[in-house]
Amino acid sequence: MRPFSYQRPTGIAEALRDASGGGVRFLAGGTNLVDLMRADIERPTAVIDINRLPLGEIEETASGGLRIGALVPNSDLAYDSRVEVRFPLLSSALLAGASAQLRNAATTGGNLLQRTRCYYFYDLATPCNKRDPGSGCAAKSGLTRIHAILGASPHCIAVHPSDMAVALAALEAEVLTTGPSGDRRIGIADFHRLPGDTPQVDTNLEPGELITAIELPAEGFADHYSYLKLRDRLSYAFALVSVAAALRLEDDVVAEARIALGGVAHKPWRNPEAERLLVGRPAGRDGFDAAARVLLEGSEGQGANDFKIPLARRAIVRALEQAAAATPQSPTDKRIR
Repeated sequence: MRPFSYQRPTGIAEALRDASGGGVRFLAGGTNLVDLMRADIERPTAVIDINRLPLGEIEETASGGLRIGALVPNSDLAYDSRVEVRFPLLSSALLAGASAQLRNAATTGGNLLQRTRCYYFYDLATPCNKRDPGSGCAAKSGLTRIHAILGASPHCIAVHPSDMAVALAALEAEVLTTGPSGDRRIGIADFHRLPGDTPQVDTNLEPGELITAIELPAEGFADHYSYLKLRDRLSYAFALVSVAAALRLEDDVVAEARIALGGVAHKPWRNPEAERLLVGRPAGRDGFDAAARVLLEGSEGQGANDFKIPLARRAIVRALEQAAAATPQSPTDKRIR
């Protein structure tokens, strides 16, 4: 690990002042950043420990939603009674991720900012445009089993690893930030980026900008939801494909639908056209399969991950069936029923 300076501010304004120079990283739980620093992938000249900032609360909003502080641990968020009852899709996604020990340390803001688990990103002996822009993408001619089938570019085929972000995409959360340009609200759909020709840039955060909270709207789809995560083993594995499905039904007819995919792209993947296709139709397999095909339009495998395309289609249908039947996938008994 390379030398760096360390600050531990007690106020947001102080933290922003400390972050005014280049080469600065904010440190919360550190479950990803510290590993990247040890591996010599992240090389900050200064680390700002934000754990003393007043960003650790979950609060009600005037509109009936929840404001989740950026420092709320993933475990606290998953087991918060308001989240369990009103936003169970988010709770399920959190419990499907990582391990209990990591969830105790990982934070809400940090979860959004975790970086890809692409093998080549972590291997300093191979070219990686995300780690070293312009060097090439070793993954494209290498092992592609875990890589993207949607939204990839010639420069990068990595996927985003977060489970929480997939549920937030389906719930249409907003990310609250503060920085040199003031306060901002960023819709979760606009927070992460596709790789394009700048795969080293994961988000639309500005330099020195700090996530302060995530805000959930009032609608939590608490009656008809499911978070389905398919992976190589049942515990502590990242998704090959994950689906956050949420429905609002009226007499078994779909009145509103949300579908977000994880493990398939550089960001959580949604297509409003696929969701609109379900509205006004009976909540059944035919409509679900049609929506899945639209959601996966343009998907392209890289050889070893071609299987992800039919796997994702079946997973979308299954998650929507679970949601419609109000029998969500269990986050503890992970076998698919």
